[in-house]
Amino acid sequence: MTTIRLLLSLASIYNWELKQLDINNAFLHGLKQFGREWFAKLSSFFISVGYIQSMNDYSLFINSSEGSFTTLLVYVDDIILAGNDKEEIDRVKEALNKTFKIKDLGNLTYFLGFEVARSKKGIMMNQRKYALELLKDIGLLACKPTVTPMDNLVKLSFTNVHAYRKFIGRLIYFTNTRPDITFFVQQLSQFLDKPTIAHYIF
Repeated sequence: MTTIRLLLSLASIYNWELKQLDINNAFLHGLKQFGREWFAKLSSFFISVGYIQSMNDYSLFINSSEGSFTTLLVYVDDIILAGNDKEEIDRVKEALNKTFKIKDLGNLTYFLGFEVARSKKGIMMNQRKYALELLKDIGLLACKPTVTPMDNLVKLSFTNVHAYRKFIGRLIYFTNTRPDITFFVQQLSQFLDKPTIAHYIF
């Protein structure tokens, strides 16, 4: 998440191109259970076309020369391509397509559950779709909104531990764009071992 935020911030500040690519799924079928091998193959390709792998985030690849900066951020078969050199962006897209067959999805709009909107004022990330899916899955799509989603008078002392843990994990991911719920998610995450129905309703 730190890398994604930094990349989007730089793209906003320097008005970089911000594109999204998807590797053809047909290619991945043979490597579905070999994530490490797939990433090694993709990494080798990026290095072969002039990119350097970041030592701080192995999913980030950078091509930098005088006046030109292009970067690729990879998550399995989804790629964010950003930079100030349109010719280099077109070159690496063409090289990727020849080797792997890609779908050029155009400007970045959705990545890892985040909707990305760009305007003259900058770049905004939100998880609206993610939140609606979460509410739908737990049967609360028609619930009434509340300013404070936690009743601090309820004493926490659900029966489905697996479902509770999955739900809390999804809420933790949601705090990336909703830091206002961090406290109550942290409180509920303390009861992952023996949650009760009260925690789930909470």
